[in-house]
This record gives sequence, C-alpha cells and structure tokens, in this order.
Amino acid sequence: MIFKATRLTLAAALLGATTLGAFAEGFTPENPECIAPANPGGGWDFTCRQVGKSLQDQGLLDKTMQVVNLAGGGGGVAFAEVVNKRGDDNDLIVAASSATATRLAQGAYPGNTMDQVRWLASIGADYGVIAVAADSEIKDLPALLDMIKSDPTTVSVAGGSAVGGWDHLKVLIAANAYGIDDVRTVKYIAFDGGGEAVTQLLAGSVQAFTGDISEAKGFVDSGDIRVLAVLSPERLGGEFADFPTAKEQGVDAIGANWRGFYAPGDMSDAAYDAWVQKIADLYATPEWKEVMANNGLAPLDLQGEAFQSFVSDSVAQIQQISKDIGIIK
Repeated sequence: MIFKATRLTLAAALLGATTLGAFAEGFTPENPECIAPANPGGGWDFTCRQVGKSLQDQGLLDKTMQVVNLAGGGGGVAFAEVVNKRGDDNDLIVAASSATATRLAQGAYPGNTMDQVRWLASIGADYGVIAVAADSEIKDLPALLDMIKSDPTTVSVAGGSAVGGWDHLKVLIAANAYGIDDVRTVKYIAFDGGGEAVTQLLAGSVQAFTGDISEAKGFVDSGDIRVLAVLSPERLGGEFADFPTAKEQGVDAIGANWRGFYAPGDMSDAAYDAWVQKIADLYATPEWKEVMANNGLAPLDLQGEAFQSFVSDSVAQIQQISKDIGIIK
C-alpha cells in the first residue's frame, strides 16, 4: 500500500508543465530573502542558494538574495515564523519540498496548515537515495535491508526530516518493498537537515543515510559517502549514471521529492505574481536545465494555482500513506 501510494505521488509529480500568463508589472523585491528551514548543507539550503544565485545570474533579480537558515521542527520553526511574524512580507520566499507537505499532512506544525501560506512554484523533483559511508562494509541495498530484517536494532538510518517525514518515509518504502512487513521496526534518527545527518553517518553514529540526490551529491564528490541506491524508475544520466537504482537490485521502490517555494499568506497579488513569474522564467532557461541535470533533478514545472493544487493533492496522498504505516490515525 505504501509503495502504491508513492507511485501515485511520483506520477503526479512528473506530469507536464503549466504556464502562468502575463508578467506582473510593478513589483521588484527591495531586499529579496529566502529562508532555508534547515541547517546549511541540506536540500532546502541547496534550493535557496542555487535558485537565488541563478535568478541573479540570469538578470531576474538585480540584488543578491539573502539566504537565512532557520532550522527546527522539520521546517516547522520557519513555517511558524512566516505565518505569525512575516505574513505580509513581499520580499520573502521559503524553500519547500515533499518533506514540507509530509509534515503538514501529519499535523506536525502545531496550529498551522498549508492554506496559511501561498504556494509559488516548483523547480524540479529530486529522487531519493539511500547511502552509507564510503568505507562501509555494506555493499548494496539488499545487504542493508537484510541487516534490518534480521535484527533491526543493529542498524540506524539517519535523515534530515523529522520522524514520519519524507526522508523517513523513503527508507520505509524500500523496507516495505523488500518484504519487511512491520516497517515500524526500522530504526530512523532525525536531524535538522541532510548535512547534519551525513555528519553523524561519517562519525559512525549511524549506519546509513536517507535523503535526496541533490543533498548527497557534494558528499559523494568529496568521497565521504557511497550511494547504495537511487529511488528512481531507471538510472539517471550524466554524473549520476553510476548510481544503481533500488529497482535493479530487486527492491521495487520509487520516491521523488519535489522542490519549490511558498510565500507569506498575505503577500500582495502583485508580489506573488512577480515571484511566480521570476521562478517560471528561470525554469525555462537552458542554464537552469543544466543545473537540474548536474544535481539529479527531474522535470517538474508547476507555477501558481497549478502548484497550489499539486501541493494540496500531495498532502492528501501523504496523509493516506501515513495512516497506512500507523504514523497518524
């Protein structure tokens, strides 16, 4: 049931594009800012920094976007900050992903719902990975899952989302697909962002890491970690062609993490439309296509109302998955 629901989420994520329409004239952010709701080094941090740099490089912003790391509560601290204190800030956008939808679906941001903010646009979909330290004796995904199946207490898996979050769900999807009936036995340890989770992996505090390919890439390039499996339907291209899929190892599991942005709920229509258009214009450039290819991002081109509807559907689907595994009732 978990795998089936996740396939539906992936299918929705990789459907075609939408367009916004006419550019909203008359608004330019004076002090553009992006909140990354985690510590440096994770996927949200990548989303803010890469998009901010690319917007300026392409002349879509005439000022440098300030990136503020605001970790805590699996994104909940940042969400509450935006809703309660910065609800009408026209210069502010916030990095979001499937992890954000997961926490909202599970009611993990106390008193907050997805309708309290405005959903701007997506910038791509990031496939999940399961990895180990480069010097680990665990050679492939079945070996890791066999260890979990035989004695779950001997294996801890670290991720950058809270318990029940998207990083957690990815390893549960793989375990379920491998025949581990009670996926609640999988030992998952949550950290504030993928960077911190990898640090604990390298320190030997945990045996494996679950995250997304964009946040894992730098640690692979530095020789610190080794990817056991990418949760994609088939091998990715380019720099990622050497990473085996879970599917080719006999584990029929797929997990794609969308990446995008939300804005304060009381942002003006002019500011909202302008931010949506800027992100849409960036997505359409060859330079952004190259960024996507270099960081393992799959196509996901949704803006404005289409993205709002997509997030709403994602929240509903993740609620069902979470019920299936007993995380919520």
